Amino acid sequence: MSINMEKAPGAVKMVPMKIRMAPTSVARMLVVLAAASLASGIAGAETLTVEQRPVADEKAVFATVESISVVPARGRIGGTVVDLKVREGDHVTSGQAIASIGDEKLVLQMKSLDAQIEALHAQSNQAQIDFSRIEGLVERGIMPRVKLDEARTSLNVAENGLRAKTAERAVVNQQLSEGQVLAPSDGRVLKKLVAVGSVVLPGDPIATIAQQNFKLRLRVPERHARFLKAGDRVRIDGAELGQQAAKWGVIDLVYPQVEEGRVVADAIVEGLGEYFVGDRLRVWISGGQRSAFVIPASFVKTRFGIDHVQLSQAGGVIDVPVQRGRDMPTPELPDGLEILSGIRAGDQLVRQ
Repeated sequence: MSINMEKAPGAVKMVPMKIRMAPTSVARMLVVLAAASLASGIAGAETLTVEQRPVADEKAVFATVESISVVPARGRIGGTVVDLKVREGDHVTSGQAIASIGDEKLVLQMKSLDAQIEALHAQSNQAQIDFSRIEGLVERGIMPRVKLDEARTSLNVAENGLRAKTAERAVVNQQLSEGQVLAPSDGRVLKKLVAVGSVVLPGDPIATIAQQNFKLRLRVPERHARFLKAGDRVRIDGAELGQQAAKWGVIDLVYPQVEEGRVVADAIVEGLGEYFVGDRLRVWISGGQRSAFVIPASFVKTRFGIDHVQLSQAGGVIDVPVQRGRDMPTPELPDGLEILSGIRAGDQLVRQ
């Protein structure tokens, strides 16, 4: 099927037209599209309002790991050390036997007392037999009652002498048992002070035991000590502990005496139980307060050696170079980072 079309008289001829836009219009359209794309990206991104906050002006000092109490394990009797059951670094519990002290005189004294007790047993038995015989004779009227009283007295003397020797033997036996040197508390053995075969007197130390609860002893320069008080927090970098996360502690006691231009303070930090006693750690303490811009480190991106943050502005997001300060982690912001310049209060940071 075909249709023949003829031009009618006076018909207008249709000519195809090509629309051309000015370059400025094209650029404006591209900007609008880019802004719309960025706006849609900002809607799903995390934002942060920059504000100054008071932060601790931290100073680095050195602290040593020390035990809260170091106590000696002492021998209770004199004699010769015949056995040592621990060595440096061993963990001990309260009441655990760590050494044995032997005294030959006590053994000989025990044998002598055993012989005397046997003799007193024989005397007591004989006195009991005599008392029973005389009691029967007195009842039959063969012997006077005064003989019964004498026999009863002899029996009492023999029995009391036996009890006295038995008690004396118990004392010597207790002294022998005190030859076991016991740990005074739970902790670790810092040092052995004697060797097997050493002669010791009553009360001589055999070993020193450090209680398991460790603390940090800080020595702070006196110019910073006026800002230090009990209850302040201290920070230990993760690198000092062989881990990534930092640890936090609390000042427990500030000693009221200056020694060689330094003030001594104790800090309690959880998780110091496996450290060497005397180990030195770098600790950050508060030396006052100041204002600073602290943001999460994840908001900062580094490209070609320059740090940038993304700022939200009307119609889009722009990159702004910033100057990075030092890390300032806190328990509330573990990845805190100080920004020295490039941002100001009220800026909206974007993390995409």
